[in-house]
Amino acid sequence: MALIMGLDTGGTFTDASLVDTGAARVISTAKSLTTRHDLSVGVGDAMRQILLDAGQAQTPLSSSDIALVSLSTTLATNAVVEHVGSSACLILIGFDDEFLSRAGLKEALGHDPVITVSGGHKPDGRPQAQLDEAGLRSAVEELKDRASAFAVASHFATRNPEHEKQVKQIIHSITDRPVTCSHELSSSLGGPRRALTALLNARLIALIDRLIAATTDMMTELGLDCPLMVVKGDGSLLSAELARSRPVETILSGPAASLAGAAFLAGEPDGLVADIGGTTTDIALLKGGMPLLSHDGAHIGGWQTMVEAAQIRTSGLGGDSEVRPTHRGRQHGVRLGPRRAIPLSLLARQHPEIKPMLEAHLAQAIALPSDGRFIVPVMPDGVPDWLSRSEQKLAEQAITAPLTAVADIATTQVALGALDRLIARGLLLLSAFTPTDAAHILGLFSDFDTDAAILGGRLMARQKTGLGSELGATAEDVARMSLDGLTHQSCIALMDAACAEDGMGEQVISASEVLRERLRSDASPHKAVSIAASLRLPLIALGASSATHYPAIARRLGTELVNPEHAEVAGAVGAAAGSVRQRVLILVTQPSDGLFRIHHPDGPQDCSTQDEALSIAASAAEQAAQRRAELAGARSVSLSSSSEVEEIDLGNGKTLFLEARILAEAVGLPA
Repeated sequence: MALIMGLDTGGTFTDASLVDTGAARVISTAKSLTTRHDLSVGVGDAMRQILLDAGQAQTPLSSSDIALVSLSTTLATNAVVEHVGSSACLILIGFDDEFLSRAGLKEALGHDPVITVSGGHKPDGRPQAQLDEAGLRSAVEELKDRASAFAVASHFATRNPEHEKQVKQIIHSITDRPVTCSHELSSSLGGPRRALTALLNARLIALIDRLIAATTDMMTELGLDCPLMVVKGDGSLLSAELARSRPVETILSGPAASLAGAAFLAGEPDGLVADIGGTTTDIALLKGGMPLLSHDGAHIGGWQTMVEAAQIRTSGLGGDSEVRPTHRGRQHGVRLGPRRAIPLSLLARQHPEIKPMLEAHLAQAIALPSDGRFIVPVMPDGVPDWLSRSEQKLAEQAITAPLTAVADIATTQVALGALDRLIARGLLLLSAFTPTDAAHILGLFSDFDTDAAILGGRLMARQKTGLGSELGATAEDVARMSLDGLTHQSCIALMDAACAEDGMGEQVISASEVLRERLRSDASPHKAVSIAASLRLPLIALGASSATHYPAIARRLGTELVNPEHAEVAGAVGAAAGSVRQRVLILVTQPSDGLFRIHHPDGPQDCSTQDEALSIAASAAEQAAQRRAELAGARSVSLSSSSEVEEIDLGNGKTLFLEARILAEAVGLPA
């Protein structure tokens, strides 16, 4: 019997499942803490536990019974939401001076370098200018030590990728840093979004490479001689080798796997699925047992990418969201996320020495914003050489200890700025008060150190609000405030998603305002008007903390809650049930009368008739889709294609050809 091992590595937990897909049953599951300093520890613990449990449930079980290991992860999603990633240099070819102001590119770049050179192509695929190779070489030589990877985007590269390919070769002749070209990730028009997607991909390469390497090492140690595949954002599978160079395709990998797991586990063909993790809450609609796909590109962390993925709305709200007092105006309360923090209760389980440090913070006469906040270094290869001077100095200080109080390492605004940037780079992890700590204080969760959670709650209660008063009188006050905030923000996110699916969207109705007014009405029985807002679909709750947080959320939304068995490992179950799917889009245009141009990945090709061009394009698209599917690790590939021809009716039975879009899809079983 061939079994599939599904793994799902999140920001807090790594889940595992062993699934007999032929019999459609889950044999065993396991859960371990994700160890960000060394991912192989958490991955290995989950894999060992699942093999041990399965061996006891089914005797005998050998490593040869495992036909495939399939890995999903929220690490890429979390990194984008938290604006975390390695330093990357963006190279723009042939774009105007206003280009960076589009699609949020300037905000996405932050402090990372950008190189602009002449070149690029026209809409018909002809060069618009010669590539400035000398200027490019000079700029790359100057910046090569400031970036861990390069992203390349050229004007109309999807019509002709020639200059992107040349730039990639030039960079590789100067440095061995990874290079991502925008045409490799998308065949759609839209230069700013292609550039953004390439930039995000370059930043994620080191992160996903670490995860794949850790998983591969543990497979070798456990004697698993089978393929490793990675779940893409649309729920399909990708070979581990290809995922190393195209990590951006794993954005929404974890949520997509969870949707597949929800369909497998819940027995509900239709419902609103909410998967709460440590860092994010992912919301999607399940129709007929299948998730909807967003072919316009995944929208995540405020960025509109060109990554084809399941139609999922992701918000920076989870059980491990950082809780901070609200300082704005006259508001009193807390704000959650989008940044993740290690819960103090969890950090204390691993490092009990933080409890005396928390008590020392409480003994201070005046509360400081840095109280109860710690950093943990995540630099297995040492301090990177591409950091700025202030960042390097602080990183060298932080790496000398397993953890450090923020107050002891960042005593100036310059240091605090460097600290935030190192956290954003993923080189330091923050530990602070979170909803997980709040759940410990109120007795809803007890797996970690409750005493540390209470100390953190007391420190949080002393923090000042925008009114200048203390946030709360007791740790319990802060805990209730934090969980109420999580419930309220989750309800708003769910209602927004439901309204968008109903075709209303935020342009027509603000679910946030409706829900806020309803909450105000609920709180005051003397209000003259009562506004109702409820979900008509069942709410399928997934995630390790779903049983803790979602009963209150479902009650407030007036809907049925479905919390299926194995909900806490739905991503791992879904990872085991995937197939390989690759899509290729080829465009045919008519630059002039009697000339039809095929814009395929190898460059433009001209034909004299429309029928010939469409035939060649369809064949090229299917061949490219099959090649990509086989490269992604598929066998028994089946092909399908469709075409969409845009024409203008000139009357008298005549038409004017504008363009044609040929889409080919290859689907196969994992090899």
